[in-house]
Amino acid sequence: MAGELSRRTSLSQLARVTDTLFHGNVRTQYAAICHRQNSSDGSIEVLLITSRDSGRWVIPKGWPMRKKKPHEVARQEAWEEAGVRGRVLKKAWGHYTYMKKLDDGELVPAVVQVHLLDVAQMEDDFPERHQRRLAWFMPSIAASAVEEPELSGLLTKLELLSSDERRLCRVPEPSR
Repeated sequence: MAGELSRRTSLSQLARVTDTLFHGNVRTQYAAICHRQNSSDGSIEVLLITSRDSGRWVIPKGWPMRKKKPHEVARQEAWEEAGVRGRVLKKAWGHYTYMKKLDDGELVPAVVQVHLLDVAQMEDDFPERHQRRLAWFMPSIAASAVEEPELSGLLTKLELLSSDERRLCRVPEPSR
């Protein structure tokens, strides 16, 4: 029920800025869905982190960076916000929209390009370690924990993949 209410709230915020969206006045961010295979049963798990301002469950994301490609930004944000190291897919997994609250309090629509990141290791010492909580979830549980409906769909889509398709979501080690 609470998740449904927050989804309606999120959609109503987007509806209030349709004119802004229509004219292309949106911000772009890049994000990572950090995933790993559960060693005990082979299922997939995804990492969610809390946002610094509201404490809601989100995925690592950030603004474009000079001289970095979108997937490189996603990997960098996963490290800074969650201490994740791993291989990221260059091809986007999908996109979602949400209302970003800027430092001055203004709400602006943001489109987030999402990349899959196959987690190889987690480090305890990372830049935002004291500002966020981290937790691993089954994709369906993660999908119900986030507020953004489109992000929820991207998380659900990950769980629906067969084990063979999941293997394709992992970036192969470079050949030597």
